[in-house]
Amino acid sequence: MKLGIIGGGAWGTALAQIASADRGETLIWAMESEVVESINERHENPVFLSGVRLNDSIRATGELDEIGHCDALLVVTPAQHMRGLLKQAPVADKPLILCAKGIEEQTGRLLHEVAMETCPGAPVAVLSGPTFAHEVAKGLPTAVTLAAQDFRLAEQLRDRIARPTFRIYISDDVAGAEIGGAVKNVLAIACGVVEGKNLGQNARAALIARGFAELRRFGLAFGAKLETLSGLAGLGDLILTCSSASSRNYSLGVGIGKGRSATELLSNRKTVAEGAFTAPVLARLAREKGVDMPIVEAVDALVSGRSNVDEVLDGLLSRPPRAEGV
Repeated sequence: MKLGIIGGGAWGTALAQIASADRGETLIWAMESEVVESINERHENPVFLSGVRLNDSIRATGELDEIGHCDALLVVTPAQHMRGLLKQAPVADKPLILCAKGIEEQTGRLLHEVAMETCPGAPVAVLSGPTFAHEVAKGLPTAVTLAAQDFRLAEQLRDRIARPTFRIYISDDVAGAEIGGAVKNVLAIACGVVEGKNLGQNARAALIARGFAELRRFGLAFGAKLETLSGLAGLGDLILTCSSASSRNYSLGVGIGKGRSATELLSNRKTVAEGAFTAPVLARLAREKGVDMPIVEAVDALVSGRSNVDEVLDGLLSRPPRAEGV
């Protein structure tokens, strides 16, 4: 099975490294011509994943039509651009493994719903979990969830992608795998704010725990399974991204906590902090469904500029006490 990667950022490049190990050529499509050139000529991607020597069997292209020669596609584009790229790509009935983490801002659709609308003939799976791209690319031990409604498809894709240091657990809970990845990005911004504001480790631990309660409430309200939300794609990913400056969302929050605006911070980035785009749609969906998500609401207010850090902290700390399980 020849795999194609749509997206030449850090995560797409890391997945190409995994997919190409001892398995023949892997094709990666990148929008940036300098990325295509550096991968093909020097076997590196210094723009998004510096310091990693890429396998010789990885080939890059800037022509999306070439992806049509692959048997299955890993879609690693930013969430808000996925629909547009899938409309252009020669997908047909090829299996799509969605690797971005977010919710489409305009429609409120989960990404597997976007893919099914855009490419109705293509089987869809979701790959998610605690994954920093530079660690995966260097072969450090990593475990992820691969979810598909067709369990046999999930097994086939697992057997093609998995490596001893890239362990894949399969699931049929597609919505759960996506919701975990989307919500944790927003909560990671909040944890970054705690760090930037020097509020201490106690506050961050409390925020992770209460944030997980929000993630769980939202997921269950939208049909996810508790075991998925408590697993790699939910709690596992939440712990990782809420604890390290390697997380783009966490580092965005650190900047906000230090008094800089989200607009300023986002304008200076080459990479995408998905949580900034997910926060408003997540807050809206939660309100529509009657799901209480005060931390998500606070992040939405910060990212939009409606409130500053001190105002959202006052709001969170003045909330009435409640039973922990609620």
